[in-house]
Amino acid sequence: MSDNVSVIAYRNQAIQGPLISLRDIITSQRQVLRDYLAAISGSAGRLVFSLIYFVILANSLTIADFGLFATASAAGVMVGRILALGFTATLYRIATVKRRLLGTYAAGFLLLAFASLPLIALASAVLYLVFFAGDMRVLPFALVIASEAIAWRLTETVIVVNNGLNRFGRAATILIVSIAIRALAAFLFTFHARQDLLSWTVFYLAANSAALVFSLVFYRPRQRLRIRPALYGRRLPDALYVAAAEVLFYLQMEFDKLLVLALGNPTLAGIYAIIMRLVDLTAIPIRSFSMLLVQRMMRTPEMLNRWRLRLGIEGAIFAISTLALAALAIILVFYPTLLGSNVAQTAPLVILALAVPGLRNLTEYQADLLFARGQTLIRAINLAVLATAKAALLSLVLKSFHETSDIVLSMNVVFAVLYLVSVVLTYRALARPARRV
Repeated sequence: MSDNVSVIAYRNQAIQGPLISLRDIITSQRQVLRDYLAAISGSAGRLVFSLIYFVILANSLTIADFGLFATASAAGVMVGRILALGFTATLYRIATVKRRLLGTYAAGFLLLAFASLPLIALASAVLYLVFFAGDMRVLPFALVIASEAIAWRLTETVIVVNNGLNRFGRAATILIVSIAIRALAAFLFTFHARQDLLSWTVFYLAANSAALVFSLVFYRPRQRLRIRPALYGRRLPDALYVAAAEVLFYLQMEFDKLLVLALGNPTLAGIYAIIMRLVDLTAIPIRSFSMLLVQRMMRTPEMLNRWRLRLGIEGAIFAISTLALAALAIILVFYPTLLGSNVAQTAPLVILALAVPGLRNLTEYQADLLFARGQTLIRAINLAVLATAKAALLSLVLKSFHETSDIVLSMNVVFAVLYLVSVVLTYRALARPARRV
């Protein structure tokens, strides 16, 4: 990324003559490094507290209850993308390139957030009837949806806006404190008289609500809200494309958990959720890099025109992700109970998913590239294709194999096919002109 800063600075120098010095270039490179370190600090904190939270919760609930909770959480993450009809992405763009209008667009976000609540309720009801009605009661499911789709999604919006304003330290603080609150809630839950799914979902909603209050009180950007409907109307089509793309993105990211529950059982869903949660942990540092790259591409969409740079970034993402899971798998071979007795049951299966983190992270990264270039409609179409392909492939795997080890091993092939489809769709789209904000 710092190489691109040098290239941009050199081009500017060629136009402006001696106005830009070597000191300016070095200062710019240092700023990029400081931004990344600030962003990665949030990821490091999130990684630590996410691991603590995961270990406590996975060993407090039964594997079946953990599977139901993880699957309901995935459903909540998906429907949460409907909140404000995609206007979170508009806020991010405004914070990045037109921050003086942030208060105006924040008012539009709040209006659309209220308008989207009936759609969230409808989508949640459909998901419950299709996937959860036979295994999970309505109340705990509704509490998880409220936690993920409303409380946590609003907290994420505050984080996203702070990142757009280059306030990476503040965004990192919100993230770390929020996950720490969840970890504290899981710890307190271990002392509760009833360690069942309903009791935990009450703790979970309280934790996410506390995180939202913290982010709004201390880190909400202080700009006066101004309602200007004419501005929102011009941005709404793009926001709706983003909302559709985000729902489809998380559908293809999380739909596997829903299918495992629907075609399997809660215990299999719990084992699968534990493995995929360990895979998710490898993506946390990668997302900080992707976030900074997206910001730079919003300002300079042509920065990834060179194939050598594209391949270098993708190779690094795959290598780091794979090595992270391999290291964890090796540790669990020698210390299978390190993450608790429930996780120990899945420890031998982790190494079988070795290629999944890298392939999954690359597919996510490629979707981010299209968002950065403003190609939101193409991104939505691509994600719809990927979601359909993933559902078909995973259904085939679950119907063809009954042993958990075979299912996990087959996931490498599933994600490899999805990655290849993503490569074709993404880089064909990148050949088109970017849409300037």
